Amino acid sequence: MEKDYQRVWSECLDLIKERVTPRTFATWFQPIQAVGLQNDVLTIQVKSQYVYECLEEHYVDILRMAIRTVIGVGARLEYSVVVEESQKGQPSSVTISSIPQKKVKENVVRVEKVAPKNPFDLNHNRLEIDPQLNPSYTLDCFVEGSCNRLAKSAAMAIAQNPGKTAFNPLLIYGGSGLGKTHLAQAIGWEVKQNFPDKVVLYVTTNVFQTQFTEAQLKNEINDFLHFYRLIDVLILDDIQELAGKKGTQNTFFHIFNDLHQSGKQLVLTSDRSPAELTDMEERLLSRFRWGLSAEMKIPDFDTRLQIARFKARKEGIDFSEEILESICKYVNSNVRELEGAMVSLLAQATFNHRDLTPEVVQEILGKMVKNGMSELTVDKIQDIVCQYYHIAPDVLLSKSRKREIVQARQLTMYFCKNYTNASLTTIGRQIGRKDHTTVLYACRAIADLMATDRTFRGQVEELQQKLRG
Repeated sequence: MEKDYQRVWSECLDLIKERVTPRTFATWFQPIQAVGLQNDVLTIQVKSQYVYECLEEHYVDILRMAIRTVIGVGARLEYSVVVEESQKGQPSSVTISSIPQKKVKENVVRVEKVAPKNPFDLNHNRLEIDPQLNPSYTLDCFVEGSCNRLAKSAAMAIAQNPGKTAFNPLLIYGGSGLGKTHLAQAIGWEVKQNFPDKVVLYVTTNVFQTQFTEAQLKNEINDFLHFYRLIDVLILDDIQELAGKKGTQNTFFHIFNDLHQSGKQLVLTSDRSPAELTDMEERLLSRFRWGLSAEMKIPDFDTRLQIARFKARKEGIDFSEEILESICKYVNSNVRELEGAMVSLLAQATFNHRDLTPEVVQEILGKMVKNGMSELTVDKIQDIVCQYYHIAPDVLLSKSRKREIVQARQLTMYFCKNYTNASLTTIGRQIGRKDHTTVLYACRAIADLMATDRTFRGQVEELQQKLRG
């Protein structure tokens, strides 16, 4: 008769607990759930691929010892790895067998990425066209904030009615690591969910350029054009890479016209706005302006915190709210750096057996993240804002209700909340002896004004540059 898998795993946990530190146990082993036991094979469920890889790399010997002690010498372990959430919120998983060897490379399941097929290598069968989408880039996994709300709203509208909205083309632009590729591919995934028969293709501009060059060399430009005319939703990433490439620009101009006139959807990304795209044909730039150009900005503190919470939940990372806030105040450049910092921080702290505190966060991330705002204080921010608006510090701290003084005071509070570790109470006390509710109101007022006043938003961005030093 098979033993009860939950009791077996409970006994394994008792053995493991004696051999690791309390923090290591709480982080890596306590969240694990046993889900089955058959023929001496114990199946445990872990929250993410990342957790699975860390267990296999650093704790496989401890796991092997525990299951063999409790079950027997021939015991084996399988992982049920939660890989994603479906539309209905139910977790899906993949089962991975643990090979009883130390070489992690033999235990990790690899997914081989297939390069986009050259258009002239296809027989033009629409069903054979691989969309080349990353399964992790979905709308459900994209955290919305004031920095990306317009782009996200447009993406959702397109996904429901591709090619039929005013957002055609949709040009998503902004700096590196802000989520442009994620959102663009999420549109593709959502379209495939809503319209399975539509042909979606994601391609980088560099790949597009390579395909075009090969088609020229082989005298197969007609095949190249015919292939792209089959696409219902074309997602072209890093459109700025077309700069200076006259032949490719001319070909893309014709593809753009054909798709647009046929009611097909175009989604483009760029690291700069259409007005800043140089060495690009004006007739092509004019096409980009037909639809919507949506900017992706650096996320503010609240959005970064939402992203950090989502990342922690998705990867099964156990961070306290205090630690998440410390990370988000320290890492303020882009989403990619924030997510990477979280994973690296957990790994370094765990494997070096250090409890995470705000001080440890700053020490570890200080060696990894280039951050000009990490040493900002309330007083320093106040001085920078006063210099920018030519206001004396004592006037800023006064009870003056003049519009320009109130706005500068609120802006100082906004920056202090986003870029220092000071509490709301401390910020309010240092800036005019206000309470924490005044600080919260000020932050909301600044966020609302940035969303509606382009001139003011430009001033805020200038000040952010000054704060970065």
